Amino acid sequence: MAGISELKRSYAEWQEHCKRIQSLTDLSALVEETPVQKEKRITRLQKDYAAFCEYYFPHFLTLRDKTTGEVLRTVHNAPFHNAAALKVKNTPNLKAVFKWPRVHAKSTHFDIFLPLWMMFQPKRLINVMVVVGKSEDSAKGLLSDIQAELEYNQRIIADFGEQKNLGNWQEGEFVSQSGVAFFARGRGQSPRGLRYKEARPDYIVIDDLDDDELCRNEKRVKDLTDWVKEALFGALDVGRGRFIMVGNLISKNSVLANIAATKGVYVSEIKAVDKDGEPVWKEKWTKEEAEEAAAFMGYRSWQKEMMHNPIKDGTIFRHEWIRYKKLPPLKKYEMLVCYTDPSFKSTTANDYKASRLWGKIGTELHLIDCYVRQDTTGGMVRWLYNLYERTTAKNVAVTFYMEANFMQDIILDEFTTEGNIRGYQLPLMPDKRKKPEKLQRIEAISALWERGFVFYNETLKGTADMEVGIEQTLALERGSRVHDDAPDADEGAIWYLQRNTRQESFKPMFGARPTSKNTW
Repeated sequence: MAGISELKRSYAEWQEHCKRIQSLTDLSALVEETPVQKEKRITRLQKDYAAFCEYYFPHFLTLRDKTTGEVLRTVHNAPFHNAAALKVKNTPNLKAVFKWPRVHAKSTHFDIFLPLWMMFQPKRLINVMVVVGKSEDSAKGLLSDIQAELEYNQRIIADFGEQKNLGNWQEGEFVSQSGVAFFARGRGQSPRGLRYKEARPDYIVIDDLDDDELCRNEKRVKDLTDWVKEALFGALDVGRGRFIMVGNLISKNSVLANIAATKGVYVSEIKAVDKDGEPVWKEKWTKEEAEEAAAFMGYRSWQKEMMHNPIKDGTIFRHEWIRYKKLPPLKKYEMLVCYTDPSFKSTTANDYKASRLWGKIGTELHLIDCYVRQDTTGGMVRWLYNLYERTTAKNVAVTFYMEANFMQDIILDEFTTEGNIRGYQLPLMPDKRKKPEKLQRIEAISALWERGFVFYNETLKGTADMEVGIEQTLALERGSRVHDDAPDADEGAIWYLQRNTRQESFKPMFGARPTSKNTW
């Protein structure tokens, strides 16, 4: 519970927020209407959710310069916002999970826009709303936003009358002048007995209930899931009403995951980008902005926060097994292998393309150079040719392998085209092994990491290619949907290094067991 000084600060900030709403919803810039025109407009907005949002909430949907306040553009609803609103409006008894990414307006729509749209229908569709947050204070904060709109949004007041009546969000409840009650509850807080006059809750929204600390404790997740299904769901009138949970899937062990897996629950899953890397909310941001965000966040964080693919470390590989060292000159290695695992498609948004240069020296295996990117086939081919030229300039030979299944005409054409430009063809060999299942092969070599035989080039530490490859390696687990192109390429290179150097390296000896010494 927040202290008195914190409450005063929060209330002062809320008052400033209310002033902004009042200013930005000023009616002076709007075209004057006759009573008939006004009635027709309101009727249209009651039917059209997107238009309702744009008219009543310009302060949410207008992107402004943070310094000058100048309007840059209007951010329209995405199709999935409008589809969700229709689903909720048209389903009086709804149990649903809206699994949307971060910064995709979950709270804005389900805690503000949508309940107000239903509240101001010709026949009111909401009487008692309960917003549930991960704490009582966070729930009150969510409640403060809707109260601010009801009491200070000049467009709402002009069309539907004054709404200010009783209560305050800081007390965790208030009632509008039209008789709609709003309550806030934190997770685990008793919702029993919630009602306004004779009406029980008919719209309950659970907003971002999970957090990382909670999800690490299976018992707490189970207990909270039980609370949602029992005490909280029981606040409805024998299940009548709209019971909604919103959030992103930050862990497979989470309340959101459990509720989404419950029979009879409608699930809306929206990922930040589609299979081609295009943002699903094109009105909000560009493909380039999404790619920049993904690069900054890193593979695992992006998958967790934006793609509903939480990745847990340590199932096969562990972070402490990742070791770096300064590597010797290339001529010191017994053998050098570059193995490439390209994705089937040439576009940049499918599987990662991975090329990994490994070397063997004594008992150690070194990752010398790497390329792990969502890139075109042409980009991958150019990187390989550049690698070939760098290594031949140092008078060392690298054996280049690619899985035979990938060496299709379209990929070979790219190599041939690049070779014609450079005046030679890359000596690329097909990997024709009859291989066991992929994860089984990668699991089989994980012991090399655990036992300390594998080292990464410390000069590449922190680079995007190295970090993405490590994240893919650490993310591996059975049943996971994570990308595995880098560890798959690692397995191929290591297999050839081990196979082609073992006879030369192995010398039968008799007597006392020798101790190994590095002489390079």
